[in-house]
Amino acid sequence: MEMSEPQLVVPRPTPVRPSPAPATPGGDLSPRRRVLVIVLSVLAGFALTVVWSAHFVDSVIGDTVADGLLGHDARDTPITGVTAGILFAFVSGLAGTFTACNIAVFGAMAPVLGEGRSVRQRLAATLRPLGWITAGMVAVSATYGAIAALVGTRMPQFSTAPTSTGAGLPPRLIQSMVVFGLIGVVLIYLGLAAVGVLPDPLARVSARFPGAYPLVLGALIGAFLIGRPFPLFRMMFRDAAESHNPLYGAIAFVLQSVGNMVVVAVLLLVLAYAMGGRLGRWLTARPGRVATVTGAALLVAGSFTLLYWDVRLLARFDLIWFPSMPWN
Repeated sequence: MEMSEPQLVVPRPTPVRPSPAPATPGGDLSPRRRVLVIVLSVLAGFALTVVWSAHFVDSVIGDTVADGLLGHDARDTPITGVTAGILFAFVSGLAGTFTACNIAVFGAMAPVLGEGRSVRQRLAATLRPLGWITAGMVAVSATYGAIAALVGTRMPQFSTAPTSTGAGLPPRLIQSMVVFGLIGVVLIYLGLAAVGVLPDPLARVSARFPGAYPLVLGALIGAFLIGRPFPLFRMMFRDAAESHNPLYGAIAFVLQSVGNMVVVAVLLLVLAYAMGGRLGRWLTARPGRVATVTGAALLVAGSFTLLYWDVRLLARFDLIWFPSMPWN
């Protein structure tokens, strides 16, 4: 019986697979799609700037809502006492709900609406970032309210200078231009980071602390009070400044911000309850859709904020030209 020689078996080397690259907010968007998202979003922000009517938002909607909830003319009735001031703060915030900053809030929140299979999981996934947004908003609002109560009578926002054409920019509008201009730049940067054009400044922090992004967004929403020229807010600002009570100022400003967020928060929870699962499936059906929605919303809000407060405002005083509609 003849025996065959043993064959030497050489093991094949196991192929080394490269480790996946760290995910970036817009890492799955092609360069062509990124450009398209950016251009369309900025054009939408520009269009919103052209058609936006401050009179309709502030007077027709804001004053009507405030008058109905308070039971009297909100603008012509003085604020008397701490209780009246706290009630006025919340109502005036609720009346000022329809502002462009809420576009950014919805854009940042939309991706989490579909997380979780059950309704309870979806609501919990929506409430967590809402909580962080509220925390950031409350921190900034309370701090600014206390500062306004201490030194508000010497701040530009306390000014009652007229806003008529030819009279020059009043100090409170100069403060608005500076504050909203900076907020607009930050929103634009975050939008460009979301689609992967710029590095995400919160990437490392968010990896360790998932609540960092909504916390920063909430701080930006709270900072809107620093530049807001909404007439009802200015009434509250002057009342807090003249009281020289930092606790009252902090509470009033926090309630103003909370009132501004109530409708948006309810809308988000309703969406999470009613269509969170379908929305989540739609967002995750194609790579890059979450980044597109988030980036586009931030770019629209940022470009509108920057154009409206730092370009269209100058045109209102005949310092430059900017397109407008008959109702503006």
